[in-house]
Amino acid sequence: MIIDGRAIARDIYQQLTAAMEKLPEPLRLGIIVVGHDPVIESFVRIKTRAAKRLGVTVVRHDLPVTATTEEVIVETKRMVADTDALIVQLPLPTQVDTEVVLAAIPPEKDVDAINPTISEDSRPVHAPVALAVLEILDRSNIPQRNARAVVVGAGRLVGAPAAVLLKTCGANVSTVTRRQGSMEELKEADIVVLGVGKPGFVTPEMLKKGVALIDAGTSESAGKVVGDAHPSCADIASVFTPVPGGVGPVAVAMIYKNLLTLATVRS
Repeated sequence: MIIDGRAIARDIYQQLTAAMEKLPEPLRLGIIVVGHDPVIESFVRIKTRAAKRLGVTVVRHDLPVTATTEEVIVETKRMVADTDALIVQLPLPTQVDTEVVLAAIPPEKDVDAINPTISEDSRPVHAPVALAVLEILDRSNIPQRNARAVVVGAGRLVGAPAAVLLKTCGANVSTVTRRQGSMEELKEADIVVLGVGKPGFVTPEMLKKGVALIDAGTSESAGKVVGDAHPSCADIASVFTPVPGGVGPVAVAMIYKNLLTLATVRS
């Protein structure tokens, strides 16, 4: 089954619209962008379009590519005070200390659940991509309890939070990176989550037939956005998320689900 992430996102937006219409005033989402990059601009446009359909006000502030860590932190704190939640769009320029900047986002305003000083079990919300993984598995009737799950990659946006949430759901989880685990583990996995950003490096012969394959990796190849799994993996997987159009649209919808949750918790 090839997952239509856009259809799932539309369903989530319908639910969110009904809930947001009951709020006393529109929610405000801050977005800080440092420098100019076409890929970043594409991501911001997608988030802004989603906000518009939900009636969420996007408050965007751009900083020059030469901005210092201190300048980004000052703007982060200002935006935190002026909005219901904040996104610091990654990646930041190399001269900016990303860890320090993200640590300046308080958990109650951290819609991306990305503050590195907060433990995963202490967050009021979780990373949108990891939530999208669980949403897709649930909607596909893929049980997580006692399932053998392998997460490839341990990044802050995909691998690390996905592994934590799958464990919370009762899965037996292992993480494969350059320094730990083995890709051979994929052959025994009921669920595989990919989040590396290496075009098509997972192929059908590496997987067990009937696996639920959730591809959350994105990279560019020959001018196109592609995933970590070769498209032919769809032939043996029971669930397969294409890139683009799979996890991505659901993850964007989860940003706004997190925004509503954070606003509701504070009220």
